[in-house]
Amino acid sequence: MCAIVGVFGNENASKIAYYGLFAMQHRGQEASGISASNGKHITTIKGRGLVTELFDEDSFKILKGQMAIGHNRYSTAGHDSILDAQPIFARYALGEISIVHNGNLINKNEVRKELIDEGAIFATSMDTENVIHLIARSQKKHLKDRIIEALEKTKGAYCFIIQSRSKIFVIRDKYGVRPLSLGKLESGGYMVASETCAFDLVKAEFIRDIRPGEMAIFDNENPNTMESIQLYKSDYRPCAFEYIYFARPDSVIDGKSVYKVRGRIGWALAKENKHIKADIVVPVPDSGIAAALGFSKASEIPFELAIVRNHYVGRTFIEPTQEMRDLKVKLKLSPIKEKIDGKKIIVLDDSLVRGTTSKQIVKMLKNSGAKEVHMMIAAPEIKYPCKYGIDTPSFKELLSANKSKEEICKYIGADSLTFLSIDGLKEALGEERNYSLVSFDGDYFIN
Repeated sequence: MCAIVGVFGNENASKIAYYGLFAMQHRGQEASGISASNGKHITTIKGRGLVTELFDEDSFKILKGQMAIGHNRYSTAGHDSILDAQPIFARYALGEISIVHNGNLINKNEVRKELIDEGAIFATSMDTENVIHLIARSQKKHLKDRIIEALEKTKGAYCFIIQSRSKIFVIRDKYGVRPLSLGKLESGGYMVASETCAFDLVKAEFIRDIRPGEMAIFDNENPNTMESIQLYKSDYRPCAFEYIYFARPDSVIDGKSVYKVRGRIGWALAKENKHIKADIVVPVPDSGIAAALGFSKASEIPFELAIVRNHYVGRTFIEPTQEMRDLKVKLKLSPIKEKIDGKKIIVLDDSLVRGTTSKQIVKMLKNSGAKEVHMMIAAPEIKYPCKYGIDTPSFKELLSANKSKEEICKYIGADSLTFLSIDGLKEALGEERNYSLVSFDGDYFIN
């Protein structure tokens, strides 16, 4: 879920990285950081908090150079600690190195134990640090070969951007679970980012997605070219959750408009639930809006923005503790009572994980005079923990893994509860790819 960005060949690299992280703040709010290289040294600024809280004009006087990488943190591995903020910087035999990572390494514990047994000392609890140690301990003469050797010992869903003093290496795992795109900056140089919405802000032209299993290399010696190496044969399994929830609606992920896919998801949900009658369709803002519009068009039930979101409060799903999630739901969403009073309402949300948001939304709407509240979920039931970078680490936290649909409906207080079918999701996504649906079907394809 983290955001990563890399900028090469531009004298404002660190500032462009900053704006890229700003555009992708939705992907992680716990910590941010930027490393920049001037060709001789790598400088890093990072800390807990939002991008706008950590960087100012003085920061960019320190972060000099034509290369920079950055990271917004959302913890799926490690702890909420300043030590676990990225980029991770280290000095080793070949010089200096900095790394950012989006994803989750499923063999992190085994690799870490092996490294510790061999004498390695870890400064963080993050899986990303494993890669730094593997690179540093390699006996290969060139960094490219050390990275390749480290990846051979690494299993999971990952996108890495690795920066030396003179090069940037961009790697996407062979499944392409997490998104990563390549752009050309109008002001000169290249940019890579988790989502294309980062390109729009800094006037970068989208070139293509980084291919699954690809390593892209940017080198000061050849600043106008990019070397591409296909490390692994592609076994494409992009994450369906990027379209359902994670990505900004104005992003294009692996060639598909997130906004259009969400609209098709709403359309599919309406097709499956023609029997439910209501006066209005109300989205849970913001990620439920596109699906609710699709549902409204398909069902011909009027669309109403009857719930208002306070945009100065972060996303509840990615808060690390349940107590913080509960508080932020109350702070974040407010009803427009005159649109709700006496109405039969279909409420459309993007997903139901722990039930925290859904329960409070139903209560809020009924307290505002709703006659009926029918909860529609624009995703199948989440029954399985995801090992590949989503904050659902155990079965006990997943409501659908522990309760029937009828029990969940009673728990959240709705008059009815409906989930999109897996077949409906596949239809909305398109059948040309084999998507990762691990949260819905338990297919752990990376072992």
